[in-house]
Amino acid sequence: MSAASNEVRRQLSRLVALGYPDVADVSADAFVALAEPIVDALEREPLDGDILLIPTRELVSPESLIARTSINRMAGFTTMPPRDIVSFLPQDGFEPPEGPFYIVVDPHTGTAYDNREPDVARKLIDSDDRLPLTLEEGLAIATQHPDWLVDRNGFNLLGSRSADGRVPSIWMSQGAPRLGAVWPNSRHTWLGNAYCSGRRGASLFASDLV
Repeated sequence: MSAASNEVRRQLSRLVALGYPDVADVSADAFVALAEPIVDALEREPLDGDILLIPTRELVSPESLIARTSINRMAGFTTMPPRDIVSFLPQDGFEPPEGPFYIVVDPHTGTAYDNREPDVARKLIDSDDRLPLTLEEGLAIATQHPDWLVDRNGFNLLGSRSADGRVPSIWMSQGAPRLGAVWPNSRHTWLGNAYCSGRRGASLFASDLV
């Protein structure tokens, strides 16, 4: 097994333990089977373990996921209604690959872009040939790497935006992960702007092999 496929299996096991199959309304075995194309593709790829496994919102709804994060047994929370959360959609160019699962390569909470207005940070991320993370990808960080949130406090997710222009954010509040939102011209010293180097689905891996 490759380092990348081992890491995806580890993350998949965590999602099962946190009840993601119940959210998806499928059995645990069926949930795991949906990720097998990604796992199989990664067996043939020279990627390391610096990746995130992302279930798309067609499989699990994002509004149900913040409560499945935790730090020191303090469950994540939000004060936003579910209709607000589902309104944060990927921006053009940052749509997820097709399939129930995909991976994000080289995720980071974006500490290099902290204390920047989201619109300013977006331009800097673009100029560095990086991709801003989406709502679902930020939730995956809080789920798989809660220690990142503790160490780096919080981050904006510039790859998603609501119709009124807000961008979703995740930060520590009352000792727990909190999902909220900020305006694109607001600046917060404790918020980075999360990014990755790429997104890949099983079909993209397959096309690489042709």
